[in-house]
Amino acid sequence: CKYSQLSLYSCPTHESKYVEEPQTQLEKGISYLRHSVEPYTSWCQDLYTKAMPKVEKTVERGRESCEFLKNPPPGFYPRLGVIGFAGIVGLFLSRGSKIKRLVYPVGFMGIGASLYYPQQAVAIAKVTGSRLYDWSLQGYVAVESLWKDNPKKKKSGKKANKKRYFLSTGNILN
Repeated sequence: CKYSQLSLYSCPTHESKYVEEPQTQLEKGISYLRHSVEPYTSWCQDLYTKAMPKVEKTVERGRESCEFLKNPPPGFYPRLGVIGFAGIVGLFLSRGSKIKRLVYPVGFMGIGASLYYPQQAVAIAKVTGSRLYDWSLQGYVAVESLWKDNPKKKKSGKKANKKRYFLSTGNILN
């Protein structure tokens, strides 16, 4: 027995259609705004996903530093005082150029720190030395390429043409 044959269960005919209403001016404005802002929001989301792990690491290091400063090893504060005083002495001795103001305090603090932490100073010196060597090689290559790329100025057109002809053919021109 079928449902349509029973009088109680007559099925209405399905003649409905989906009619989309036209967009209002407000909906058009919001749609335009969303489409125009989408590249910026995706850029912000990418920036957030890249920056958030770094921020979390920085916050964690800050917490660890606070914990370390709350419970420092014995003799930590006197060492810190000597290293900081060395930096201040370097600052007073660096009268003159701006380069001295940068190099002297950092150098004096480095010397002070290397007295208390010699193993770490050796490791840092090795890494810094290799980086400086790499940078100097890159600078040398860059200067050398600039030097070779600039041809010497030609003195006269005739001599340059004769040299070019001789080099290309091997024949002597008189």
